[in-house]
Amino acid sequence: MTTMTETSARFREFKMPDVGEGLTEAEILKWFVQPGDTVTDGQVVCEVETAKAAVELPIPFDGVVHELRFPEGTTIDVGQVIIAIDVAPGSGDAPAPAAAQSQEPVEAPAAEAEPKGRTPVLVGYGVAESSTKRRPRKGVSAAPEAAAVAAAVQAELNGHAAPAAAPAPAPAPAPAPAPAVPAQPGAQDGGRPLAKPPVRKLAKDLGIDLATVVPTGKDGVITREDVHAAAAPAATAPVAAPAPSQAAPEAPAAAVAPASARETRIPVKGVRKAIAQAMVGSAFTAPHVTEFVTVDVTRTMKLVAELKEDKDMAGVRVNPLLIIAKALLVAIKRNPEVNAAWDEANQEIVQKHYVNLGIAAATPRGLIVPNIKDAHDKTLPQLAAALGELVTTARDGKTSPAAMAGGTVTITNVGVFGVDTGTPILNPGESAILAVGAIKLQPWVHKGKVKPRQVTTLALSFDHRLVDGELGSKVLADVAAILEQPKRLITWA
Repeated sequence: MTTMTETSARFREFKMPDVGEGLTEAEILKWFVQPGDTVTDGQVVCEVETAKAAVELPIPFDGVVHELRFPEGTTIDVGQVIIAIDVAPGSGDAPAPAAAQSQEPVEAPAAEAEPKGRTPVLVGYGVAESSTKRRPRKGVSAAPEAAAVAAAVQAELNGHAAPAAAPAPAPAPAPAPAPAVPAQPGAQDGGRPLAKPPVRKLAKDLGIDLATVVPTGKDGVITREDVHAAAAPAATAPVAAPAPSQAAPEAPAAAVAPASARETRIPVKGVRKAIAQAMVGSAFTAPHVTEFVTVDVTRTMKLVAELKEDKDMAGVRVNPLLIIAKALLVAIKRNPEVNAAWDEANQEIVQKHYVNLGIAAATPRGLIVPNIKDAHDKTLPQLAAALGELVTTARDGKTSPAAMAGGTVTITNVGVFGVDTGTPILNPGESAILAVGAIKLQPWVHKGKVKPRQVTTLALSFDHRLVDGELGSKVLADVAAILEQPKRLITWA
């Protein structure tokens, strides 16, 4: 199975591919196209966030956008259809979008044949059939009012006005009896509460039964604010009873004051979910040991100031992190056994003869750890350029999954937040992580006298299965010695 299916000779569907290494879901961050837009082979149609990074998805064929299956902010499984493309526009009347036939997206029909003559452009084309199993939908007959609202909801999700042929009727003075509908748990008057798919997902995440929510939207549609109001404890107002029907009068907007909300629940997904899983796995798998050393880095700070004026470093960013990174690389060269990994399956220690140096970066989407490939082979200007590119890409949210794979050791600079140091948790699969604290002017004994000096505290956490206390101490002591006397970058390199 590929990431696209062919529903007819005219329409093709594009499925969410595995853009990383075995990822199972992604969140649609932004659509760059809307129904009616013309697209070409290789054009980026949306940006999605996986557990590792934000990734842009290109469409692998030409045509006109017929339907967007999911709105922005929706988390979808790998293998689900996300967009339908009319590859032969103007050849006849298009069928109604699948999502417009109900109030939430439905599973696309299975592919009858795979498109030929196209080389996949993304990693992971060919998702297993079993990865996208979904429960079958139950048949539901909707009232005319519900059908009109559903059409309006879908039109809003697709980014255009509802068809003129199906306007939503004005609210009647009294609700008309609704046709018989199969009973569903939590339904109002035997029918399903009206809400857009993102609102249904929000209610599910917050554990709210939509049948108990008082709708305040037009025609009895439940809004996000209604769900939040139902989730928030009412400090000054009694809890509102469920509406007797979908056509009940609108509830007061201030039924629950915003000030009464004492909690905010944030769904754990994307990068944050991956961080949580990785840190739990690392903390309870690898036996961590952390050692500390406080060091005078006055000479390192002078070297940084001199390098900023050096013409060979023009165009690159020079800061203390650059010298610290180089110091760690030299320490690893002097103690290569620290650069290793634990192979649990084969019960082997895998020593690495290369260093992919990870740099922990705080981004709006959470903590990520991209790494500089083969950092041990880079000169100081090359290392500075790589660091600058890594930081810029991370801040822009454009770090690729490949850039975060294969790290061997990591540096985390907690000093930028003004703290002295910390006890960092290993990045999964790595042997050591160096935390760098804030560099502060402190009283220090220098040449027999107490003088103000630039001082920082380093912390090295390591996997005690791979690194014993002696080896870990040697690595940390070497880094400290280089930062105290930067000329050792030459004599020890």
